[in-house]
Amino acid sequence: MKNGGLAMSINLKDPAVELRELRLNTITGYEGDASDLLKKSNEGCLKNRDRSFTQCGSCSADQVMNLLVQLQDAAVVEHGPAGCSSDIPFRNANFRAGNKMLGLKVHNVKYINSNLNEKDTIYGGAEKLEKAIREAKRRFNPKAIFVTTTCTSAIIGDDVAGICDEMEVEVGIPVVATLCEGFRTNIWATGFDSANHSILRKIVKPPRKKQPDLINVISFTHRFHFEDIFKQLGLRPNYIVPFSSIEQLEYISEAAATVQYCETLGTYLAAGLEEYYGVTEVKAPAPFGIAASDHYLREIGRMFKKEELVEKVIASEKEKIAPRLYELRKKLSGKTAFVGAGGPLAYSIVALLKEFDMEVLGTFVWHHDQKFDNDDERLDVLKFDVEQYGNFHVGVCNKQSFEVVNALNKYKPDIYISRHMATVWAAKLGIPSFLSGVEPSEMLYDGLIRYGELILQTITNPAFIKNIAKHSKLPYTNWWMKQDTFSFLGGEDNE
Repeated sequence: MKNGGLAMSINLKDPAVELRELRLNTITGYEGDASDLLKKSNEGCLKNRDRSFTQCGSCSADQVMNLLVQLQDAAVVEHGPAGCSSDIPFRNANFRAGNKMLGLKVHNVKYINSNLNEKDTIYGGAEKLEKAIREAKRRFNPKAIFVTTTCTSAIIGDDVAGICDEMEVEVGIPVVATLCEGFRTNIWATGFDSANHSILRKIVKPPRKKQPDLINVISFTHRFHFEDIFKQLGLRPNYIVPFSSIEQLEYISEAAATVQYCETLGTYLAAGLEEYYGVTEVKAPAPFGIAASDHYLREIGRMFKKEELVEKVIASEKEKIAPRLYELRKKLSGKTAFVGAGGPLAYSIVALLKEFDMEVLGTFVWHHDQKFDNDDERLDVLKFDVEQYGNFHVGVCNKQSFEVVNALNKYKPDIYISRHMATVWAAKLGIPSFLSGVEPSEMLYDGLIRYGELILQTITNPAFIKNIAKHSKLPYTNWWMKQDTFSFLGGEDNE
């Protein structure tokens, strides 16, 4: 990884985003420790280890939907069979709940499925797609229409990008092809890149006038608990992408900087804004834990020439949490934890646990990016963790439940913390656990205290989980539980 902060080239002329496997050398199979993973990533010698057995997986189109259907005034046309729309009720519930939480108008997602059938797989689905786009315009009168692809529409070979360009002239609003069929990539997070590629390519406009106090904040939700710190520094947050309006996204180019909750979500959008519009990405790990929070705020202070003010804010925030942090450390020190989450976020959670002097028995990350879209090692959370807290065990596992269950049964931690995977497996084993959700409430100094309180509450109230375990039966045999966790993981040469 380079240290110059120079963005890698992002090609907005092509309707399809370059895959993470090619762009970031992303892998889904590894077992070892953080220092080894970091060293091999930096030297460019890390190879993916394929599994001879895979139980499950995630579709990149899911992540596209996570972002695009939650835009306030855009419509999404999914070009595929009706079965691909099965999760829309869930996403609609999230969208309504999110709007209510943010004090916005509660309304439904604007979504249409083109309903491809067997006949369409023979004769093509172009006519159905055109009809669906016209219906989306008539029914919702949106400010933009995003057309997403599925495995079926890709197999047919419909020219989705060409149809979108033609229909854009007819309906008079942006009609944006988002190519995200599930079999294009083994990395589900590529879906975030696909959605953000579409936004950069067809929605974002050149700035009318730069706003020197505005910071784009890339997050799954807009409820940021550290907004008070931005206010103390005289800065204004601009929350993107879910729950944003098209007009808001058009002018994210006017911001002075971009920060993000998780590089998995925001690496592509942040790098694109820097490369095309000069919106500088804050080159620091997300502020999980005291060390990262200090580093993060000092980088913002340097960028905005507010170094003295930042030091005052840091001192004030640390003083406020000091008494409770001391108590939490006493109660949590020596407790054991296992973490399963997306790459950078898992490493960020490790930093939080280390701040409480907890022992991290193991970490599963759902994928590992060997580089970053801004190609700057200052964004490397794994590197920051190793330098700040020391080495720890890492397994790269693309959400394989059988490996997670095996590891939890082997280590039997005091707590399991998960993201993007249900905690049901820990519950069946009688291990206290919680889902680290999409609300970034654990960042910065008061966020550390909130997270510690949650960990303490979960560990000290295990009766319900223990009772579940007594009445639960795992679908895995004793044979599997005695195997090495990574028995089905091939060597680096995959021979």
